This record gives sequence, structure tokens and C-alpha cells, in this order.
Amino acid sequence: MAETQALPLPVGTAKPPVRRSGWAKAYFGTPLNSMISLVSMVAIFFLGKLAFGWLVVHAAFTGDAAACKASSGACWPFLAEKLRYMIFGFYPFEEQWRPLLALTLFLASCLISMMPRVWSRALLYVWLLVVLPVLYVLMAGGVFGLSAVATSSWGGLPLSFMLSFIGLVCALPLGIGLALARASSLPAIRILAVGFIEIVRGVPLISILFMATVMLPLFMPEGVTIDKLLRAQVAIIIFAAAYIAEIVRGGLQDVPEGQFEAGYSLGLSYWQVMRKIVLPQALKKVIPPMVGLFIGFFQDTTLVTIVGLLDFLDTVRSALRDPEWQGIAVLEGYVFAAAVYFTFSALMGLYSRFLEQHFRVTHG
Repeated sequence: MAETQALPLPVGTAKPPVRRSGWAKAYFGTPLNSMISLVSMVAIFFLGKLAFGWLVVHAAFTGDAAACKASSGACWPFLAEKLRYMIFGFYPFEEQWRPLLALTLFLASCLISMMPRVWSRALLYVWLLVVLPVLYVLMAGGVFGLSAVATSSWGGLPLSFMLSFIGLVCALPLGIGLALARASSLPAIRILAVGFIEIVRGVPLISILFMATVMLPLFMPEGVTIDKLLRAQVAIIIFAAAYIAEIVRGGLQDVPEGQFEAGYSLGLSYWQVMRKIVLPQALKKVIPPMVGLFIGFFQDTTLVTIVGLLDFLDTVRSALRDPEWQGIAVLEGYVFAAAVYFTFSALMGLYSRFLEQHFRVTHG
């Protein structure tokens, strides 16, 4: 077959414009976009230069507080000396391998559980019967030759993860139940659910923590006490459940009425329709706001300081109050805390986008 040749353009005809690639068109497609892109690049360059100078060029990498005072950059010796305290809090120094092992096991289990191919009922049993008991034994001790450590000594990053993870995992089924109760056709159940949700959402988390710490012991029989960590955990569960209920209710309202009717026409009961047809669709629709709520509660664990517990941010603040370092490494401490919170929050956001794509592909 003869090779087809392109016909020459008529004399005086302008050549068609060269089509720009996607990124070039996005950043330099118009004069305004070009100006914004250039200004942004210049700003990023100068900010990066300042950050590099503070973090590396002018930073103090060795020495003590005096060396940090003499430098105009970051004080890395402060982070090196206080790192273990900021991560583990008042947990006994010689036993800090236990929360380190617990934190590693927790993160590894979460990483494996994020893979869709391992999602099954067996995974739930592994968490309930293996992972969580092992984590508790490592942190609390008292068995297998491990010395007992009171919950008042727990703190830092392991405490933040425990309060947020257990709180949200336990609040999720409670929130789903409240959402179904609020959508119920039975007036008594609907009124109770609405009352609980609106009352809890109408007050800040810090007030619920205060009630659990100060007011709850007043209603307990004499001589009966409840661990303050457990009280804080229950307060977080109750507060998170109310917000989860409203998010799930929004997802339920977005499911077409025909889905309910189709399920009933197949002879399915109410709970079968909810479990097999409606809830999977509703939960898929509310992934973004649900993950946003999870990120917010992971950061809100800092409020547990009102009950005498030191989470990660509180241990950073406590380290900054050390007389030897006071007023020297304030920026370094908060930058380190911000980097940790940003890292885990960004990872949760990234996983949220992965879930959206996964369910869009697998379920249409």
C-alpha cells in the first residue's frame, strides 16, 4: 500500500497552533495562569531556601542548649535529647521498648488491614482476639514477666493512636445504629436518637471530657472508681458517634428509594436490605467526610490533657517547659509535632482517595 503523504497547506495559511501538554496548559495556558505560576515558583524557591538555611546551614547538630543559643538555625540537640519523652511520655524509660513494639505492631497491622484483598470477617477476629490483646498486654504489663505500668503513665504518640483508633472504631457501629434509629419510623426510637445526637453535638468535646472526669465520679457508689483513661475513651466514643450518625444519615438519604423497594420485592427483611443493599451504598458515598472526621478526631485527642493524660502534643509542650531548654527550641518542638500530625493526616487523606477509587472501580 502506498504511503499517504500529507497535503501541503495553501499559501498564506497559518500553521495550526502546537497543542500544549496537559501540565503546560494548566500552569501556562493563559497570561494569568502564567503569572500565578511564576509568582508561586519564586515564592516556593525563596521559602525553600529559608527553610534549608534554618534546617541545615545555620542549624546546631551537636552540643547543648548553649550551642543552640549561639546558632541561628534549628536546634537538633533538643530533639535528640527529648525525642523519647515526646513520643512515649512518662512511660518508664527502661520499659519504653514495649510501647515502641506496640506502636510498630499497630502501624504494621493497620498497613496490612488497608489492603482490600485481606478484608474479611477473619481480619476482624484477628484484631479482636490477637492484635488488641497483645497491644494491651505490652502497654499494661502485669503478665508474662512484664512489669505493670499504670495508665496514668501512658502518654505520647501511642496514647494518641489508641484514643483515636479505638474511639473511632467503637464509635462507627454506634454511629451507624444511631443513624438508623434516627431514620426509623418508630417515634420513640427516633426521638431518643435525635435527642442524643443533638445534645452531644451541641456541646464541645472538652465539656464531655470534663463531665466524664469531674461529674461522673460524683454519681458512682462510694469506693468505686473508673480509670481516667477509660473515662476519656468513652467520652470520645460518645462524641464521635453523634457526628458519625449524621454523616451516615446523609449517605442513607442519598440512596434512591428504589433500592429499598427492590430489596423488599426480593423478600428481604429490613435488616437484610440495610446490611446487603443500602448501607454498603451509603457508606461508600460518605468516605470523604468520614475520613475528614477521623483526621479531626486524631488531632482532637490533644484535649485529653484536661483529664490528666499527656498525648503526643502535650508531651511536646511538657518537653519545651524544661528549664534547660525553655525559650530555646519552641519552634523546633512545634514543627516536629506539626510534621508528625501532618504525615499521618496526609496518609489518611491519601487512603481516602484510594478507597474512593477502589469502590468506584469495583462497584461502579
